[in-house]
Amino acid sequence: MRILVTGASRGIGRAIAARLAADGAEIAACGSRHGGELASLVDELKAAGHRAVSLLGDLADAAVPARLVDEAVAALGGLDAVVGNAAYAPAPGPFVELEDAVWERTVAVNMRANWLLARAAYPHLKASAAPNKGLVTISSVGGIEPYALMGVYAATKAALIQMTKVLAQEWAADGLRVNCVSPGMVRTDMSAPIYDNPHRTERRLRLVPAGRIGLPEDMAGAVAWLLGPESSYVTGQNIVVDGGYLGSVQAHVSSRPPWIRKSD
Repeated sequence: MRILVTGASRGIGRAIAARLAADGAEIAACGSRHGGELASLVDELKAAGHRAVSLLGDLADAAVPARLVDEAVAALGGLDAVVGNAAYAPAPGPFVELEDAVWERTVAVNMRANWLLARAAYPHLKASAAPNKGLVTISSVGGIEPYALMGVYAATKAALIQMTKVLAQEWAADGLRVNCVSPGMVRTDMSAPIYDNPHRTERRLRLVPAGRIGLPEDMAGAVAWLLGPESSYVTGQNIVVDGGYLGSVQAHVSSRPPWIRKSD
């Protein structure tokens, strides 16, 4: 499998690229602001015997997605799958106070770039002979339930889920599968300051039935499954990977959710 992964320099994207490479894929790892970290990822993959290339570009630029696809195809000799992981999360604030430039960048990176990637990659994916070819997008539980003070982020992630489902319908006849992964709370480089605070971590842990905060590798496992043979009859789905968090709201009506031990 020859796979393009956006937002691969750190966090969830880095874990996805590493997992797919470990499963035998050739990786075109894409990033923008963290070029050094992207280069280190590619060096690690090559040192482990995997084929990998690094590609740089700001996905807020409408010309970049198609260029990344062209460069990936040239470097890998074709393309079998795309993982649209890159995202932009603006600082929290009331929706009506959002500045135009912040709206435009969030929409450009989280939604438009994934559409442009899909459009540019489609002929290459269609021509691929790989049995598990297709597209996986990375959304968020914030795209399923309202996310106060993160309005444009939530709106773009919701739109990404719907775009994924539409593409799954339109591409099915070409043998392409299109699915989405929506992470819940995950400890990454970006969210580390939250989890470095024991009080805030404990409050979040009490919301998650699984009893732990997610790791990037948890998301990578879901992506690997969606691009593997075990999910060959799965398309147009949004796989929520959140340790049971999103479905636990009714448990909090009681004074003690059932996963909190009496000794806690």
